[in-house]
Amino acid sequence: MQRLMLKSKIHQAVVTEADLDYEGSITIDEQLMEAVDILPYEQVQVYNITNGSRLETYVIKGERGSGVIGITGAAARLMNKGDRIIIAGYVCLDEKEIKAHKPKIVRVNEKNQIIDKTGLKAVSN
Repeated sequence: MQRLMLKSKIHQAVVTEADLDYEGSITIDEQLMEAVDILPYEQVQVYNITNGSRLETYVIKGERGSGVIGITGAAARLMNKGDRIIIAGYVCLDEKEIKAHKPKIVRVNEKNQIIDKTGLKAVSN
């Protein structure tokens, strides 16, 4: 049996741009992507702390060190520049993998710079 488990999380990111006139995705600073092991075109869920909306989309790599968190396409109707969000990636794991799995999590400041890197404790059954 496999279970869907949290793999990656960027916590308290700030939306730096929102553009309706694009096909749709989220652009994330490459440095943040690497810190939590998110790849270009990987599916993520985005939770808007400011207004409670949620969405699924795919990631586009943003300029390294820029702090960019860009919401584009239809998603820009749900999230605005300045909103605080959580970006989460998930992975399917089998029972043996779950025991050693530790999600990669970063908290960021208002400029989307990493202020804390943590890994949650492995699941122990």
